[in-house]
Amino acid sequence: QVRLVESGGGLVQAGGSLRLSCADSGSATSINVMAWYRQPPGEQREFVAAVTPGGSTDYPDSVKGRFTISRDNAQNTVYLQMNSLKPEDTAVYYCAADPWVRLGERLAHRYHYWGQGTQVTVSS
Repeated sequence: QVRLVESGGGLVQAGGSLRLSCADSGSATSINVMAWYRQPPGEQREFVAAVTPGGSTDYPDSVKGRFTISRDNAQNTVYLQMNSLKPEDTAVYYCAADPWVRLGERLAHRYHYWGQGTQVTVSS
């Protein structure tokens, strides 16, 4: 079974940085696209970034140029480096994986495997 565990969330001031990690402790997921989503309070889960096993990436305009997703296939781990954080980045951040999702697919319900989430709070 795929088991995704996120870490690295916390409280940071606007303009600061955080680095999130997500490890698959349950099985090998090298064939899967892995992604990050976030869910602000009272809002739907939204796409943040995705990466293929080969390292191709996808970002929405809201984070492009500030966030960087990367992946270590050998360690079954995906990272999200978040720079120039803004208060509107405050959300629970979730790691996701799926064996069939293609890069460019951004709908959360297409992903079948999810972590428990890690809170990121950006103060103004």
